[in-house]
Amino acid sequence: MYITNEAFAESVTVEDNLGLVRLCAGRFCNRGIEYEELYSAGCMGLVKAVKAFDKNRGVRFSTYAVPVILGEIRRLFRDGGAVKVSRSLKEKALRISREAGRLEHSLGREPTVSEICEITGFSPEEVAEATCVMQPVVSLTRETDDGERELDIPVEAPDVRITDSIALSQALESLDDRDRKLIYCRFFASLTQQQTAERLGMTQVQVSRREKKILLYLRQKME
Repeated sequence: MYITNEAFAESVTVEDNLGLVRLCAGRFCNRGIEYEELYSAGCMGLVKAVKAFDKNRGVRFSTYAVPVILGEIRRLFRDGGAVKVSRSLKEKALRISREAGRLEHSLGREPTVSEICEITGFSPEEVAEATCVMQPVVSLTRETDDGERELDIPVEAPDVRITDSIALSQALESLDDRDRKLIYCRFFASLTQQQTAERLGMTQVQVSRREKKILLYLRQKME
C-alpha cells in the first residue's frame, strides 16, 4: 500500500479541524450570543461536514466544511441562541458515556475512540458528535464586584492550532514512504503496533523502535 500526501488529507477527523470552528465562531463574537454557544454550534456543523464529506468531489475539506459550520452558527441566531440536541443523540451520548466508563475501569486508562467504537458499534464520527454533546458548558465570562464581565479562562488564539497543523503536515511530508506508512497506520488508521507490523512486513519490536525515532524526529522538526 502506497501512502501519498493526499492519503493524509483524506483522513479527515473532527479533532484535527477544530481550528476551523474557532475561526468561524470568531466571526460572530459580540453579536449577542456567548462564544461557547457559537463554538458548540460550530462543532455540530463540523461533525456534519466530516460525515458528509466526499473526497471525490475534488475540493479541500476546509472549503467544504466552512459553509456547513457557518450554517450551523447562523441557525443558532435564527433559533434564539440555544444549541438543540435531539433525544436520540442524547441517548446515544449516555450509552457511549456508560461504555467508556466501563472500559476505563477495566483497562485502567482512558479508552481510545477505536475501542469505544468497537464496543458500541458506532462510527468514529458518531462518537465524536456524542462527545461534543456530553461536554459541560464552560463559561468564558464572570460577573465582577463592579458588575463588569471579564474573561474567566484564557482562550487559545484560533491561528495557533492552524499553525501547528501546517507545521505537522510539513514535517510528515519530509518522511520517507515507509515511515509515513508507519505513522499513517499508527495514528491515522489507529492500528496497534502488531497490526502495523503485519501490514508493513516488520516485527512489533521494529515498529516500536522506529515509531519512537520518528516521533522524536517530528518533535524536533516542529520546535
